Amino acid sequence: MLANYAFIGVFFIGAVIFPLVPLVAAYFLGPKRPTPIKLDTYECGLEAIGDIRVQFKIQYYLYALAFVIFDIEVVFLYPWAVAYGQLGLFALIAMAVFLVILVGGLVYEWKKGALEWV
Repeated sequence: MLANYAFIGVFFIGAVIFPLVPLVAAYFLGPKRPTPIKLDTYECGLEAIGDIRVQFKIQYYLYALAFVIFDIEVVFLYPWAVAYGQLGLFALIAMAVFLVILVGGLVYEWKKGALEWV
């Protein structure tokens, strides 16, 4: 019975070893010459001036979350639209319920003012 899982075990071991070999080789074979210039904070070709921590407005995250939700909606809609001719009335009703739930979430966000940039 365990022989059936041997392929999965070999695959798992290979999946663990394959990325670890280059990382370990780079660690041991790579040059280690840290200097203050190499250890300095560097971004976009400019030296950091002032506090490097920046607080982002919560609207960025709300927009990103809304985008992910509606992006996933499209992922679910596409196969349904491709097979629409072969599906029956039950699939149409299920997708209508799915869309009503998502539109309800969008209306809720809109009413709460989460989509307004202030």
